[in-house]
Amino acid sequence: MADLPPDFFDRDSASVGRDLIGVTLLVDGVGGPIVETEAYDPLDPASHAFRGPTPRTASLFGPPGHTYIYRSHGLHWCLNMGCGKGRGVLIRALEPMFGIEAMIARRGIADKRRLCSGPGKLTQALRVDHGLYGQSLSQPPFHLIPGEKVEVIAGPRIGISKGVDTPWRFCLKGSPWLSKPSPI
Repeated sequence: MADLPPDFFDRDSASVGRDLIGVTLLVDGVGGPIVETEAYDPLDPASHAFRGPTPRTASLFGPPGHTYIYRSHGLHWCLNMGCGKGRGVLIRALEPMFGIEAMIARRGIADKRRLCSGPGKLTQALRVDHGLYGQSLSQPPFHLIPGEKVEVIAGPRIGISKGVDTPWRFCLKGSPWLSKPSPI
């Protein structure tokens, strides 16, 4: 199983966000196919990179293919995959397939549907936190395996107050593993 090519992330974030749907994300062997993402770029008022580079957002402006991890509302870690130049893709949900027992233990729930159906749930299930900030996605503990071509739908992003109408939320059509129902 080959990982994604090194230049996969060196593109606009909307293309990367769409193309990540169906890619299997593993962190220390735990994870599954990505079913929901959201893209952000530095001209987007909803992006953390909108005001330019800061110590917090440095990895978004660094080399493509590195993590940008931040705490949402002071509660949950969120995993973003940096595309360089202030661009990034938030991983919103995946289908749990590998290491399910570890995910159940980390989340404290047995309902498979709720293990990774949201950015904070996903990072807790995969044991992703700020200690992995700036890490290369092409090196352990990360493993990204290309998937088969899947049908992707796009719609407005969720959970934000600016740039709401930008159709950069990408979902696997018909997936029951999404954080919220798909727009179509």
